[in-house]
Amino acid sequence: MKQRIVVVGGVAGGASAAAKARRMNDAVEIVMFEKGPYVSYGNCGIPYYIGGDIAERDDLFLVTPETFWDRFRIDVRVNHEVLRIDRTKQLVVVQGPDGEFTMNYDRLILATGGVPLRPPIPGIELAGVHSLWTIPDGDAIMQFVQSLSANAPVAVIGGGFIGLEMAEGLHQRGFDVTVVEKMEQLMPPLDAEIAAYAVKELQDKGIRVILGDGVSAFEAAAGQLDHICLESGEQLPASLAIVSIGVRPETSLAVDAGLELGGTGALKVDEHMSTSDPRIFAAGDMVESRHRCSDTYMRIPLAGPANRQGRVAGHNAAVDLLASPQERLAFQGVLGTSIVRVFELALGQTGLSQKVAEHLGLDIQVSHTFSADHAGYYPGSRSILVKLIVERPSGRILGAQTVGAQGADKRIDVLATAILAGLTVFDLEQLDLAYAPPFSSAKDPVNVAGMVAGNVLRQQYRLLSKEQLQAHPDRYCILDVRSQAEWDAGHIPQAVHIPVDELRNRLQDVPTGKPIVVYCAVGQRAYTAYRMLGHNGFSDLYSLSGGWQLWDCILDDPNQEPTTH
Repeated sequence: MKQRIVVVGGVAGGASAAAKARRMNDAVEIVMFEKGPYVSYGNCGIPYYIGGDIAERDDLFLVTPETFWDRFRIDVRVNHEVLRIDRTKQLVVVQGPDGEFTMNYDRLILATGGVPLRPPIPGIELAGVHSLWTIPDGDAIMQFVQSLSANAPVAVIGGGFIGLEMAEGLHQRGFDVTVVEKMEQLMPPLDAEIAAYAVKELQDKGIRVILGDGVSAFEAAAGQLDHICLESGEQLPASLAIVSIGVRPETSLAVDAGLELGGTGALKVDEHMSTSDPRIFAAGDMVESRHRCSDTYMRIPLAGPANRQGRVAGHNAAVDLLASPQERLAFQGVLGTSIVRVFELALGQTGLSQKVAEHLGLDIQVSHTFSADHAGYYPGSRSILVKLIVERPSGRILGAQTVGAQGADKRIDVLATAILAGLTVFDLEQLDLAYAPPFSSAKDPVNVAGMVAGNVLRQQYRLLSKEQLQAHPDRYCILDVRSQAEWDAGHIPQAVHIPVDELRNRLQDVPTGKPIVVYCAVGQRAYTAYRMLGHNGFSDLYSLSGGWQLWDCILDDPNQEPTTH
């Protein structure tokens, strides 16, 4: 009899594992069981299908069972649920449309993914309260929204990836959308001052955002959702609610089989994606992964890692069964690189956030820089915010976050590559990146971020964060060095205004007696003023990280004087 690999789960991790296993071993039999009716589809695209960006439902399907068989001779069986694993006999018990049966395996790959959290909130089973994770979930939501009238009130519970994508999609369909997030910020993986840009963008588009408030009940009228009771006591009208508050790993099959879990509650695997049973591999949202910047284990349910893990699991399961086994692949860990679109903005992240790095007790330096996505003199230039989290004193990059209407995706990918390569901010200063006026500037936003962080680590100047100044404004003298027009358009309370071009002649007007915090729109003129003051006897100086634009949560300031770095 042929040796057999059985794959449980057929979306990102499972489909990648099965295809890679076939490429590595053409003699082995491969059978994939998928609990649902579809295999290998783009579940990340479902919100965009609901919102109308993806016009055809069929476009979400990547590979069909027939394609798997014709191209790879992989036997894909949808609507088949694996109920149990007998590790001693090396078999799985399967429930299919025609009843229950068993199948032996030589190697088993688990890719059962995750399950949306559905807490026991009263009324959560009402018609009109949905979660979104699978194609059938999307179908149910599409059917429901087509029954709603224009401007119907809808609520998105949870401000993560799916929540924000659904908020945008439902708004595009003409509904009156409210986002409710129990935490004090949207997008929990991001740092708060970065996530604030998502709040502002949603509000600018007419979406109400409620932070720091949870759901106590869903209540009905005529048997259908009518309103949502919030923990604050507010009753929020809603004909439809999308509950998107997180995902738990689907490990019940693995736990029942006695496989070891990790500290995160997800399945524990080694670098070869092998579980505590060497004949069983696992990949995707059900497993925990080593974070490359901290060597801690985290659960990061993203499609990119799931695909790469599946590839490693499939390779290793297949080569184990060759007559002359080949070298195993290793999955080297995750950075959590991700990006989300919120109407006109993109918000990206890679590596550790500031709050996670601080929680881990790492000695870090944080900087914020605003730069044009391409040359300012070329039409259509827009600003990009880059936040760096770097290790002190080495300057090794631990994490980055970007916000921008254009080019934020390119820069977060460059920074993810830099982290993977172990680069420092001093390397970022020297990165030789493509430049032409329509695409970038001679100093790319990544170069500028490296230069600012590098200058801080060289102790050429000190940064003060927005949060530090907001917490203790009376501890500092605040000096605004922007133009008169910028000052008139808005400024930090208690600030003294001396434009940078007047500063040399007005040193006597600089406030003293406390540490001085200098700020401009984004930091470039503040740095010039900082150095000028330092050369003229002022010693206790700070520059406000991110300047006025971070303080006021804006990206492009129409009142800002054009400046170059």
